[in-house]
Amino acid sequence: MSDPEVPDTEVLALDAADPLASFRDAFEAPQGVIYLDGNSLGQLPKAAVGRLDTVVREEWGRGLIRSWNDAGWIGAQARLGGKIAGLIGAEPDEVIVSDSTSANLYKLVVAAMQARPGRAVVLSEPGDFPTDLYMIEGALRTMGGGRRLELRANADIEAALNAEVGLLVLCHSHYKTAAVRQMRELTRAGQAAGALVLWDLSHSGGVLEVDLNGCNADLAVGCTYKYLNGGPGSPAYLFVARRHQQTLVSPLSGWMGHARPFDFVDHYEAGGGIQRFACGTPPMLSLAGLEPGVDLALEAGTPRMAAKARALGDLFIRRTDGLEGVRLASPRDPSLRGGHVSLSHPDGYAIMQALIARGVIGDFREPDIMRFGFSPLPLSFAEVARAAEILADVLATRAYDDPIYRQRSAVT
Repeated sequence: MSDPEVPDTEVLALDAADPLASFRDAFEAPQGVIYLDGNSLGQLPKAAVGRLDTVVREEWGRGLIRSWNDAGWIGAQARLGGKIAGLIGAEPDEVIVSDSTSANLYKLVVAAMQARPGRAVVLSEPGDFPTDLYMIEGALRTMGGGRRLELRANADIEAALNAEVGLLVLCHSHYKTAAVRQMRELTRAGQAAGALVLWDLSHSGGVLEVDLNGCNADLAVGCTYKYLNGGPGSPAYLFVARRHQQTLVSPLSGWMGHARPFDFVDHYEAGGGIQRFACGTPPMLSLAGLEPGVDLALEAGTPRMAAKARALGDLFIRRTDGLEGVRLASPRDPSLRGGHVSLSHPDGYAIMQALIARGVIGDFREPDIMRFGFSPLPLSFAEVARAAEILADVLATRAYDDPIYRQRSAVT
C-alpha cells in the first residue's frame, strides 16, 4: 500500500482541478472517517446546525404558533419544492415537499390509476427498490377492481406496454446497481401506450442531471436524505406536471391539501395546483434541516455535481479493478451509472463491516452487494483513492474472516 500521507500524482491533479473542492468545508467531517454512504444518508451541512438552532430557539421557542405566519412556516413546503424543482428540471409550481417517498408514491399511484379507468395494470421492474413495489401492491389492493402489479425485466418493459397498463413506475437510478434508465425514451413509450409514467428520483436527485420537463415526464417522487443531505427521515418531494394538476386528485385528502384549510368545513375540496398533493401538517424542524442541503446543491449546480460523481466513481473503479473475488456490479460506462458504485463479493457483508471498522463507511445489500456512494460535495478524490487502498488491504489480508464482522446488525 502507498503512504496515505502522500497522495499519488493522479489524485493530486484531480483534487487540484476540482471546481467543487470548496464545498467540502460546508459539511461536518468526522475525523478518521471516509464516508461513502451518502447515497443512503447524506452528511450534515454545517449551516443546518445553525438553522435548526434558530428554528428551535427563536421561531418555536419565542415565536410559538405565530411563526406559521411570521416565520413563513406555512409556505415552507411550496418554497422548498420550488427550490428542488431547479435540480430536477421542473417548474417551481410543479414540486412540493410533503410526507415520505412511500406516502407520495401511494398518492400518485392511486391518483394515476383513477385517471386511467379501464386499465388494471401498474407495470414496474423486479429487483428495484422494494418499498416502491410494496406501496404499489398496497395501493392496488386498496383500490380493488382487479388492479394488479406486473413486473418485467428492464429489457422487456417496452414490449409489455399495452392497453391494460395504466401506469409505468420506474426508478431513474437503480438503488443496488446504480444503472440509469433512459427517462426520455421510456416516458415516450409509456405515454404512446396510453399510460402515465412515474419516476422515482431518490437515487438521482441531487447527484445526476434530471430534466423532467425536457422528457415530458408526468409524475415523480424523490427523497431528500441522500444526495440532498436533508437529514435522517427528512421529508420527500413529489412532482406533478402542470397539465395533470387539475385532473389528478390525491387519495390522502389531508387538510393541507384542501382548497381552504383554515375554513374548517366538513367536506373535502381539493386545492389548486400542486398544493392539492400536500396532506398533513408540515414537519417544520425537518423542513428547516433540509433547506441548507438543497441550497448547497443549487449553488453547486447539477452539471458539476454529476460530472464529479462520475469522476469519483471512475477513479474508484480503476483502483478496485482486478481485486480478487470482486466483481463490478454497476455499469462501467459513467453515462449509464448513477452516483454510487456497487461491487459484489460472496463475503460482501463481512468485508463491509471490516471496512467500517477501519473508517471507510459504505453499506451492504443482499445478497452480495457492497455499495460505495460518491456524494460530490463533501468528498475528495484522495479519500476515494484511500478507500480503494483500504479495501485492497482488507481483501489481501482476509481481515474480514474475523467472526466479529459476520455478526449481522439490524441495519446493513
